[in-house]
Amino acid sequence: MKSFKESQLIENKEYLELLSEKFSNISSTASEVVNLKAILNLPKGTEHFLTDLHGEHIAFNHVMRNASGVVRRKINDVMGKTLSQKDITELATLIYYPEEKLQLVKRTNSDLTDWYKVTIYRLIQVCRDASSKYTRSKVRKALPKDFAYMMEELLHEDEERFNKKEYYNKIIDTIVELESADQFITQISAVIQRLTIDHLHILGDVYDRGSGAHFIMDTLVKHHSVDMQWGNHDILWMGAAAGDTACISNAVRICLRYANMDILEEGYGINMLPLATFAMRAYKDDPCKKFMPKLPPNEILSDNDRNLLAKMHKAIAMIQFKLEHQIVEKNPDFLMSHRLLLDKVDYQTHKINIDEKTYKLNTTYFPTINPEKPWALTDDEKVVIDKLQTSFLTSEKLQTHIRFMYSKGSIYLKHNGNLLFHASIPMNEDGSFKSINLYGEKNSGKALMDKMDLWARESYFSRGNKTSGTDFLWYLWCNENSPLFGKDKMATFERYFIDDKKAHKENYAPYFIMVTDEKIALQVLTEFGLDPKESHIINGHVPVKTGAGESPIKANGKLLVIDGGFAQAYQSTTGIAGYTLIYNSYGLQLASHEPFESVDKAINEGIDIRSTTSVIEKVVDRKKVADTDIGDRLRKQIDYLEMLIAAYRKGIVKEKF
Repeated sequence: MKSFKESQLIENKEYLELLSEKFSNISSTASEVVNLKAILNLPKGTEHFLTDLHGEHIAFNHVMRNASGVVRRKINDVMGKTLSQKDITELATLIYYPEEKLQLVKRTNSDLTDWYKVTIYRLIQVCRDASSKYTRSKVRKALPKDFAYMMEELLHEDEERFNKKEYYNKIIDTIVELESADQFITQISAVIQRLTIDHLHILGDVYDRGSGAHFIMDTLVKHHSVDMQWGNHDILWMGAAAGDTACISNAVRICLRYANMDILEEGYGINMLPLATFAMRAYKDDPCKKFMPKLPPNEILSDNDRNLLAKMHKAIAMIQFKLEHQIVEKNPDFLMSHRLLLDKVDYQTHKINIDEKTYKLNTTYFPTINPEKPWALTDDEKVVIDKLQTSFLTSEKLQTHIRFMYSKGSIYLKHNGNLLFHASIPMNEDGSFKSINLYGEKNSGKALMDKMDLWARESYFSRGNKTSGTDFLWYLWCNENSPLFGKDKMATFERYFIDDKKAHKENYAPYFIMVTDEKIALQVLTEFGLDPKESHIINGHVPVKTGAGESPIKANGKLLVIDGGFAQAYQSTTGIAGYTLIYNSYGLQLASHEPFESVDKAINEGIDIRSTTSVIEKVVDRKKVADTDIGDRLRKQIDYLEMLIAAYRKGIVKEKF
C-alpha cells in the first residue's frame, strides 16, 4: 500500500468524505482494494471492430450472434474432441438462433427430454468457457433475472465434484421437468453471445444503401458495451435529425436511389406522401431515366412503382442541389464556391462549364428551375421540404437513435492504445497536418478533430450558436476537409446529369496515400498522444480490394483498414463480404467474411458465414486488464481507496459502523 502525507490526506478530505459514504470503514475499503487489484490480473476482454455496415442488418445480426466465428471456436475448444462437426454445427446454430432452432427441433423430435438435458449441459460448458475471464460479479450482471441463481450455480460448480454431482444434475432435470428448458436455452444462448463480445466498436457508416440501419441501431442501443466513430453517412442522418434541410434531402435522395423506403416510412415514420404528390405533378412528363432506383438482387418492383420512385428521386435531388447552393453562398468559410453548379448551366443550350471544361447535359427537363435564380425553391418545393423537416424533427425513434449516436459516438476515439476513426485526418501532400480556417479559428491535427467533434454536438443540441445553424453537419457530410469524407468533391450532380464519366471522378485526399507510409502513420499516432511502438490506426471508409490482392494491413502493420464490403453494393469491389477485427488478450486477429446466405439456411442447414481468421499481431505476454484503459481507471480508484484507508487510520476521516 502506498504511503500518503498528512497534508495530502487533508487536501483531499472533502472527496474522501464522499467516498466514505460508499466504503464506510477500513474493512469494506480494503475488501474493494483486494477486489480491484485482483481484477487487474484478469485477461483483457475481447473487442470486436466493425465498420461500414450501410444498413445490412441481416448480415450484421448474424455476425453479432456468431461473434465473427468466435462462438464456434469456443465450442471446438471445449468439445471438439467429443462432438462430431455436425453436432458442433447444430449447437452453434442453436446459440445463434435459439428460438427458431428450438421450433425446428420440436418438429423433428418426438421425445425431447434427453435432448434438452444433453443440450443444456453442453450450453453450460460453452458458457463457462466464455465467462472464465471475467469476475463472478461481471458474469452475474450478464445473467437474466429469471435464471440468474441457477445459471450462476451451474457455471461455478464442477459437475464432477462428488458432493455436488447430484445437486448439479438435479438443477438441469428440474428445468426440463418444469417445462422451462426453452426459456433457459434461449437466455443462456444470449449470455454466451454477450460474454463473447466484451466491447464493440462501430467505425462509422451504419446508415444508407441497405434497408435496415434502424434495425442495427435498435441492436446497438441494447448492447451492453459499445462505442461509435461517426462516418459521413451517419453524420448525414445526424444532420437530418437536427432539421438541416440539405441533409434531409440528401438522406431521402439516397433512400430513393436504392428503393429503400422501409427505413423512412416504417422505420422512422417519415411522411413521403407530399413528395410523391409533388413529384407526380412536377415531373409527370419526364421519364427520369437517370433516376431509376437501383434494386437489391432478387427484388422486383412494378413499372408504376419504379417510375414513381424515379420521379420522387429527381424531385428531391433538385431540391437538394438548390439547398446546397444556398449553404455554400451563406458559408464562405466552407471554401466550396467551385461546387456552385446550378448557375453554371446554360438552360437554353443545356450545357455546363465545370473547371473550364464544357459538358453536354443528358436532359433538358428542369421544370422547377428559374434560370434567373436557379437556386431558388418554388413554393411547392418549400412545402415539400418543410413537411419533410417536420417529419424528421418529430420522429421519436430517429431522435432516440441519433441521441444514442451522440452519446456513444465521436469523430475519433483512443481506446486501449489504438486510434479509431472512420475516414481520415486533413493532411497536406507532404504529410503535414492541414490547417483549416473555420469559424474564425485555425486548427490542424488532433486539435482540429477535437474542435469538429465539439461543433458537431453544438450543431445538434444548440442548433448551431457559434457554427452557422446546422450547416456544419452538412459540411462534415461532403466537404473535402471533413475527416469523415476526405474527397475533393461529391460529384452527385455530375453523375446524374453528365454522361462523360471523367466529370464523375472524385479524388481522395492526401491522407489516404500518405498514411500508408509507416513514418506518417507513426506521426499520426504521436499527434494523438499514443505510443507509436505499440499502437495502431484503425479506419474504415475506403473499401479494400481484397479480391485484387490488396491488403487491409498497411504502413508495416500500423494502419488497419477494415472496410471489407459489408454492404452488398461494395462486394464486387472488395471480393469479400466484410472484415471484423478482433482484439483479445492474445493479440489482434482479422476475420474476413464471405457473403451471408440467409437466416433460413443458417437455421435449417447450419450454413454459417464462412470466415477466415488471420493473426495480425500476437503478444508475447498475454494482455491483462491492467494493460487497458479500464486498468488505468482501476489504478486511480485503488489510489483513492488506499488514501481513504490511510485517512481512516490517521483519524482524518471517521469510520462508520
